[in-house]
Amino acid sequence: MGWINIVIQGMLVGGLYALFATGLSLIFGVMRLVNIAHGDLIIGAAYLAYTVIQLTGLHPLASLVVVVPAAAAFGYGLQLGILNRTLDKDILPPLLVTFGLSVIIQNALLEIYSADSRKLNAGSLEIGSFSLVPGIDIGYFPLLTFLSAIAVVWALQVLLFHSPAGRAFRAVSDDPEVSQLMGCDNRRVYAWAMALSMAVVAMAGVFLAVRANFDPFMGPSRLIFGFEAVIIGGLGNLWGTLAGGIILGVAQAVGAQIDPGWQVLAGHLVFLVILAVRPQGLFPRGVT
Repeated sequence: MGWINIVIQGMLVGGLYALFATGLSLIFGVMRLVNIAHGDLIIGAAYLAYTVIQLTGLHPLASLVVVVPAAAAFGYGLQLGILNRTLDKDILPPLLVTFGLSVIIQNALLEIYSADSRKLNAGSLEIGSFSLVPGIDIGYFPLLTFLSAIAVVWALQVLLFHSPAGRAFRAVSDDPEVSQLMGCDNRRVYAWAMALSMAVVAMAGVFLAVRANFDPFMGPSRLIFGFEAVIIGGLGNLWGTLAGGIILGVAQAVGAQIDPGWQVLAGHLVFLVILAVRPQGLFPRGVT
């Protein structure tokens, strides 16, 4: 049962990695934008939740009612006001702008909150568990995180393939010039895509902040986990991103069981092997 339990725990952690990666996968699929600041935005959302909780006394999960809309509004404004100006056939300008945004976010968080690590307290929810079978215990909070990742991916799939907004996303992804000729405002479609991405980022930030300590400089490592999950699963494939997060989480759990120092390394090695064998990822597919 020991190894089965390790794999299950790794899968549950993979749900958090999938939340890290889903926003990346969405915006890449819609606008081919690689957001270097994605990890720092996750940490920024965690600090926003911390501030909301300090001011209102809300439970961390209840703070999502405030944090998710605020993050979505920020994403909409960021895309409409800054990132849209960088989008072109050249990939370098958005990379440079989002890299600069990453530096700004890190230093702003350091200035406002200091370098001290923080954590959100969810009470009994984060330590409670139930026994699935003898020898396998499932934590309530890791299970909630995993189910939330599935729900987010499912909701985005429904939105993309069964709604007018989804048709607009797929149209601008397929051919931005033709979609604009047909009356689609690409700039606003991109802004709504970023708003959705930031809503998922807010969820990821809150779940991360409940699970572990966070500080202003954690963003790049969260970005790496998100990138690895996206690439393992296949660029633009949201269900593939969920699978990539699970594979990464299981690899880290197995590595930690072999040697605690191998936890992160094992995930990187699995990523490199998959990248070498299938550069397009395990389940490649665009948003179309």
